[in-house]
Amino acid sequence: MTPLKKAPSSWESTVKKNATRLMYWTATWVVTCALLSFGPKLIWNFNTLLSTLAVALNLGIGVVMILAQVKYLRGADEMERKIFLDASAITLGVLLICSSSYQALKTAQLISFEPLIGPLLCLMGVTFSICILVGSRRYR
Repeated sequence: MTPLKKAPSSWESTVKKNATRLMYWTATWVVTCALLSFGPKLIWNFNTLLSTLAVALNLGIGVVMILAQVKYLRGADEMERKIFLDASAITLGVLLICSSSYQALKTAQLISFEPLIGPLLCLMGVTFSICILVGSRRYR
């Protein structure tokens, strides 16, 4: 005897659609970040107009990504919101502590280069991802 498969509810399909939309806009924003970082030097030879358009595109896609995040969270259940809130709080704390220490390295002349945002963004992404995975396992 085969078990019957439960058809996804309207709410479940909406959450899945919102998550897919958020993933799409996040990936698109990451691509615009790469374009903004590498485009001026490798593609358009520091053309001011193209660089300005790349910044505007990055900001615009970033706003759409934030709106997709809000829509996803509004459709999420209380558990998913709790996981997200916990992950956000931990990520904010880690970023605050590490960024101030990172800047202090330059002030104390322990590093010879200017602190860059890239490593902090990577740290933020890794911290948030780990917190989401741990929270999902913990509460489910």
